[in-house]
Amino acid sequence: MKAYKQEFIEFMVESQVLKFGEFTLKSGRKSPFFMNAGAYVTGTQLRKLGAYYAKAIHDNYGLDFDVLFGPAYKGIPLAVATTMAISELYGVDIRYCSNRKEVKDHGDTGILLGSSIKDGDRVVIIEDVTTSGKSIEETFPIIQAQGDVTIKGLMVSLNRMERGQGEKSALEEIQDKYGFPANAIVTMAEVTECLYNKPCLGQIVIDDRMKTAIDAYYDTYGAK
Repeated sequence: MKAYKQEFIEFMVESQVLKFGEFTLKSGRKSPFFMNAGAYVTGTQLRKLGAYYAKAIHDNYGLDFDVLFGPAYKGIPLAVATTMAISELYGVDIRYCSNRKEVKDHGDTGILLGSSIKDGDRVVIIEDVTTSGKSIEETFPIIQAQGDVTIKGLMVSLNRMERGQGEKSALEEIQDKYGFPANAIVTMAEVTECLYNKPCLGQIVIDDRMKTAIDAYYDTYGAK
């Protein structure tokens, strides 16, 4: 496992973004872990988060693209922080773009916020986590409507590795449906490998009891 992946896992725990216990998801599933990217609230956290995304995007898609698109609302700070990190780490200027939930009809009009998207642009989409693919379902036609655009891929922070609408994971379903790759900074398998019976910030986050709960969850909801 690359060093930045392990650092990112510890960063999620430290920021109380990734928690372990008993949680009821929007889907109704009872999960032993939960991720809330809304817990990244400080400038230091966003600067670090942008750097982790930048490294993962570099590793998976390279930097030969033009626009980083963050779907409203959580994708907006992610896109801003990551384009800044790409500039700082790699000296490459990527434009950021997001959508509005409602079209603005005065001033800076239209549905897009930040850079415009034009014919020939290559786009990477950035999100926090994808469980159902609903946001991509909304985002994809917005990007496609801007012109002859190539979507190079989707990057999320955590691959939960559980079933989406069918038997495959949500990321695999997105790839199958839209034809572009979907990747994550880390997977839950990597999280478990990193944290199981190993100290993280002075404590054992995944002990034998939690590991059993995680295994049981995947026996029921794990992607095939």
